[in-house]
Amino acid sequence: MPSPIPRPDDPSTVSPHSQAGAPTVLKIVIAGGFGAGKTTAVGAVSEITPLSTEEYLTEASADVDSLAGLASKRTTTVAFDFGRLSLPDAPVPLELFLFGTPGQDRFVDLWYDLSRGAVGAVVLVDTRRLESSFTPVSFFEDIGLPFVVAVNQFDGAHRYHPEQVRAALELPAAVPVVTCDARDTNHVAGVLLALVDHAVNSAATTNRAGHTPSTTLQDA
Repeated sequence: MPSPIPRPDDPSTVSPHSQAGAPTVLKIVIAGGFGAGKTTAVGAVSEITPLSTEEYLTEASADVDSLAGLASKRTTTVAFDFGRLSLPDAPVPLELFLFGTPGQDRFVDLWYDLSRGAVGAVVLVDTRRLESSFTPVSFFEDIGLPFVVAVNQFDGAHRYHPEQVRAALELPAAVPVVTCDARDTNHVAGVLLALVDHAVNSAATTNRAGHTPSTTLQDA
């Protein structure tokens, strides 16, 4: 996994190591296509009032931000969302810093910054607009950051089996695919724990294989 670049004055680069008795602090990225539910997920699980950079959609973005299947959407994230979740009762007490990315492909450069120092990522998928999921999936594959795919089950949307989504996105067997409701606190917390477990297992596998962690984010 990419190693964080130490900058003590920057809360976005946190160490996975903690002092005795203190929770382990981890940074997690929540990504996905435009309208996949990233802001909703951060808001559902954050124990603090989330920091949000939502702006109203205007006619200027009509040619690049398709609202097909999103007729009721009025705002979009233009920088990032931030939330925090403490899990003191987890097998290892955790404090998770959550960074939600903007969904549009034109913000990919910002995704690099938001992913710096992260232990892993959640890719939220909207099966009504599956094509918007390919870019974030490819992004995390390319930078070597562990990720899980969480299928956000929107009201009225067809329910696909996770293995059907895996096949459609051409995901390797090692990538967990789960379902969730991004509005539900327990669902989102479960997805985050699944990611932490996957990231730990990925790191252990890498260490056993003697591979050198990717430095993509350090060099970006």
